[in-house]
Amino acid sequence: MNFGPDRPEREASGTGTLDMALRVLEYLAGQSQPLALAQIAKAFSASKATVYRHLVTLQRHGYVRQDPETSRYEPGVKLLVLGEAVRGRFDVANAARQEVSLLGERTGQAVTVCRMIDGKLVVLDLIHGRTIIEFGTRPGTELSIHATAHGKVWLAFGAPELFERITREPLKEWTPKTIVRPDALRHEIATVRDRGWATASDELITAVNALAAPIFNHSNEIVGSVAIVGATQFIPVQPQPNQIEEVLATGRRISERLGWRNNQ
Repeated sequence: MNFGPDRPEREASGTGTLDMALRVLEYLAGQSQPLALAQIAKAFSASKATVYRHLVTLQRHGYVRQDPETSRYEPGVKLLVLGEAVRGRFDVANAARQEVSLLGERTGQAVTVCRMIDGKLVVLDLIHGRTIIEFGTRPGTELSIHATAHGKVWLAFGAPELFERITREPLKEWTPKTIVRPDALRHEIATVRDRGWATASDELITAVNALAAPIFNHSNEIVGSVAIVGATQFIPVQPQPNQIEEVLATGRRISERLGWRNNQ
């Protein structure tokens, strides 16, 4: 998701006040360390008094915590509690958890599970690998649809309208290897559909590749995707046969937990 200020301060009651408070909360959730009041106010081009009022309210309800020694602000434990409670509603995350851990152990690579939520491709879970590189992608992160292995899987096995929607506007060129021509992307998606898995070497981040497979439900509809992610040193442009089989098998097992049957 996109964390942080994207609109100027709006002093208003009702929805305007709620809007500001939620944006402050999202901004804090996206930071790697606690922030001072002045830093938060500067980020929003808002007065310290305005931001302080929102922080006090959020703190009173447990959504924000203020360090008693530094007076800096960070997300409160209530966010974690609510996040775990909501996470339980996403069956894909629950069904995939054990298989994701096993896939990470067998391949040594980071593993991610994604789902389409409100038209956005969102990371539901991440398991770090055993390599020296750790990925900063966290649950809740929104991924590019056209430039990721997860996204290509959704384009291949999801509704055709998804392709039409993302190609209405020019596709973002994340790296020189990103596929930005709709005709080339359509050809790539056809290949993914035929073989059942997708890669995106150097397309979102240079020297990084991912290998993804779909997750289906009892109605044979795609409801998630699972992928290993790592440096191209470990996941080459053409992945190793054992890597492909591990990811495909993991996708099948998670799908079976959701009621999918191979004879459909």
